[in-house]
Amino acid sequence: MNNLESGFALERGSKQWVSAAWPMVVLLRFLVVCGVLTRLTAAPSISEWEPLFKGVELMRGTNLVSSGDFQNRMAMYCLRIDLRDPDVRLLPSPRITNFVAGTRETAGMTVSRFVVNHGVQVAINANFFDPQEYYLPEGTPMYVSGLQVSGGLVVSPQNNSQHTASIVFDATNGVRVIHTNWPAISNQGIHNAVTGDYPIVVNGVNIGRQYLNRPGFIHDTNPRTAIGVSVDRRFLYLMSIDGRQDHSSGALDYETGAWMLLVGAYDAVNMDGGGSATMSMESSTGQAVRINQPSAVADSGKERTVGSHLGVFAKPLPSYINDLTAYPDDISASLTWTTLEPGSSQVEYGPTSDLGQTTTVQVGPSTKHAALIRGLNPGTEYFYRAVTVSAVDGQVRRSTLRRMQTANYAVPEPVFPMDAAWRFFDGGSLGGGSWTATGFSDGSWGGPGNGVLWVHTRNNNPASGVEPVGTRVTGYNISTTFPHITYYFRTRFQVPSVTPGTQLRFVGRIDDGAVLYLNGKELYRLRMPEAPIPIDPTTLASGFACNGDATCDDVFDVSGDGFLNAGENVLSVEVHNYSARSADMTFGLAMAIAQPRSERPVLSLVDDGSRRLDWARGGFLLEEAPSPAGPWTEVPGPVVRGPHALGGTGEAKFFRLAR
Repeated sequence: MNNLESGFALERGSKQWVSAAWPMVVLLRFLVVCGVLTRLTAAPSISEWEPLFKGVELMRGTNLVSSGDFQNRMAMYCLRIDLRDPDVRLLPSPRITNFVAGTRETAGMTVSRFVVNHGVQVAINANFFDPQEYYLPEGTPMYVSGLQVSGGLVVSPQNNSQHTASIVFDATNGVRVIHTNWPAISNQGIHNAVTGDYPIVVNGVNIGRQYLNRPGFIHDTNPRTAIGVSVDRRFLYLMSIDGRQDHSSGALDYETGAWMLLVGAYDAVNMDGGGSATMSMESSTGQAVRINQPSAVADSGKERTVGSHLGVFAKPLPSYINDLTAYPDDISASLTWTTLEPGSSQVEYGPTSDLGQTTTVQVGPSTKHAALIRGLNPGTEYFYRAVTVSAVDGQVRRSTLRRMQTANYAVPEPVFPMDAAWRFFDGGSLGGGSWTATGFSDGSWGGPGNGVLWVHTRNNNPASGVEPVGTRVTGYNISTTFPHITYYFRTRFQVPSVTPGTQLRFVGRIDDGAVLYLNGKELYRLRMPEAPIPIDPTTLASGFACNGDATCDDVFDVSGDGFLNAGENVLSVEVHNYSARSADMTFGLAMAIAQPRSERPVLSLVDDGSRRLDWARGGFLLEEAPSPAGPWTEVPGPVVRGPHALGGTGEAKFFRLAR
């Protein structure tokens, strides 16, 4: 197994794909590249196309020995997207909230986070963007270079002659490659678009060698991201080439073009690459799995936060169990699925991937299945999978593991506002005992002072735009010192009663990172090293809000189960600077509590000639009775989703939803 193959595995379904198990094809054929008949020796090897999702396939390639048009050691990964598949949809990074062209266009995030946040099945980085820094917090406003359109809305216009190689799509995934989009074409009819720097394959010809003598780091051997299309415009090719690592040096422009021709592209564009070159896919549980090995991860252990992405929605591949769908409510969830053969119906579920709980087996064989899960907690994540015992061969079949989130119909009720009063401490000894404990004495601390609390060494005003202005924590002489790395805050609040499933909502203005403790237990980390990494007074925040000042809200929800007490509670917060030489600190925090409550679904009789019952929510099953007094029995199925067609027996029946 070579260096590329080692350590490369993808979870898909109920098995692990390990690269060593993939068939490799050694190419022994001729290609016309740059007008020269070039024989590809045994050096470049590619896998067969492996289906990942319906209409999405993956190919890997390696070049272990320099030969012909492949001079560097390379590891290549390519997704082939069938644009004619009716279920395939594209998603370039959409506009950020409060969009402003040229300054505030997209929400920066890693490619893997883009997969999770937007629910796409695969994604890569796309347009060049203003990096500012490469590891900014998720959601940081960014602007991208060149034309980008998402869902018919222009995210970034083509307003100069830089980064002009565009791939544009209409609403039906019809695709065009605009090799030089300057002067800019009309945006009319463009539904989606992404843009790279320059073309590398034009009309089936690799033009990459023309960049060999051009100045600029971009034309050196680098990790690469490229996008191509087939001659018939049916297939879209999304390519990543690893670089700056032992297993893969990276690629020159003409080598990227050669790979594109090899996989089947007729036109191709060089996109933003380098340490940003990342390809990620959705696992069966909704997690993101990196397909390639980005150099940024090799260097820092983290993916880069990028400003432009291209995601692809696609359906799961057909299997024995298909169309598995969960409809969660607050304390119950209904599920439906189909099977290729008749069989029984059951669901395994639990709060972790170990599952541990099951529904009652529905023995009656069917190819259409339904089940109801009862006794769930509101606002909670659950794992689940469908189980069917075939009536044909007696074999037990299980679906891949999935995740769902139950609803919480509670309306957050304010507990304390942003300008609430806090005790604060900013240096020296914290005193005896744990400063987060409910019984800790904070009488010697500063305050109580009303938020937003702040300190700034360079003037007597807090960070620009922070409102309302509250208490200045302390003063400093800029010529002799800087603020501390860490500041400490405590406040008390009352809660009359606590219900399981209670959610806590926080809205903060925090510069830079924070750790929250409720009644002595760690509750949440905001822009801090992830648990179980210990936090001490010298620990620096891992990022910062907005563009360095707390001028926008941090909003996050946390479960109160196991933390919140009926009666008095103590919330303790430590705020950490991003840099030991940071000139400021800002802290303000509002809190609200959402207690679970139930809402009744509406069961409607639709009599438009079809005579059916309908309801909009999951988590309920349909029951029937000859009179309101009963006896009530489940409608055979069971029936857990509307609409439900009524038979024409003529006898009176009453129906209700139960769980």
